[in-house]
Amino acid sequence: MISLNTNTASMSAAYNLSNTNVNLQRSLNRLSSGSRINSSFDDAGGLAVSMKLSASIRRTEATQANVNNALSLLQTQDGVLKTAEKVVSRMSELIQLATDVTKSTQDTALYKTEFQSLQSQLKSMLGEQFNGVSLFNNGGNDATITTTNTLTVVTAHDGGQTISISQSDLGSVAYYVGTDSGASLAGTSISTVFGSPTAASAAVSSITNAIQNLATLRATNGSEQVRLTFAADMLSVNKTNLEAANGRIMDVDIASESANLARLNILQQAGTAMLAQANQSGQSLLRLLV
Repeated sequence: MISLNTNTASMSAAYNLSNTNVNLQRSLNRLSSGSRINSSFDDAGGLAVSMKLSASIRRTEATQANVNNALSLLQTQDGVLKTAEKVVSRMSELIQLATDVTKSTQDTALYKTEFQSLQSQLKSMLGEQFNGVSLFNNGGNDATITTTNTLTVVTAHDGGQTISISQSDLGSVAYYVGTDSGASLAGTSISTVFGSPTAASAAVSSITNAIQNLATLRATNGSEQVRLTFAADMLSVNKTNLEAANGRIMDVDIASESANLARLNILQQAGTAMLAQANQSGQSLLRLLV
């Protein structure tokens, strides 16, 4: 049937051209943004998965920052312990010097004065903090190293994995060397220790125990640093893998989309030409009326 009121060919061409323009616009959006999914219409399921992956990536980044902060705390703690090692070593040297039978009372008194100064220095180390968090636990009169004071570090973005790090019990070291000027060494007064070569010789074992405890604290610190380092490495690997998975969902394939854009450009040009032809086809009906 030939009709003037209804131009089916023109309507069909206009419909196809409209669809082509919509798809062309989407292709341009993908290429200009670099994302395959720019709205939920593009891929509802893919967008939902990408949102969860993106949240996991952000949590992984935050967890990684927390682990690195905990690692910094341990490094700061080890720095103080390293200084404490020098202090205790000097104390050990002073006591050994006091065992010399050729030293006068005045000489040993000088050793005692320096020893007491080092005790005060060790006490100040017990109060060291990292961002307001105590680095050490003071065991007081307990010579045994305690691990009750620990900090829990979350090492997974879902909170399912944790690592405990120690607030080193520097008090177990202080027990053997004292922390206040004039404080005793494992129950022996400073005046007694520096009072005779024999007493100084007996106190050497206390200093040896202090050094042993300090060595244990540093070894524990090192093992915790190693574990946190591996945890940080694992978080980096997980973050990379999550970003790769999210990229496969969200990122546009430039080569494929460029080919699609060229195809849509050709279809647009062809559709525009065919719409013009369809609109002109009605003019042929006028010849029937003349």
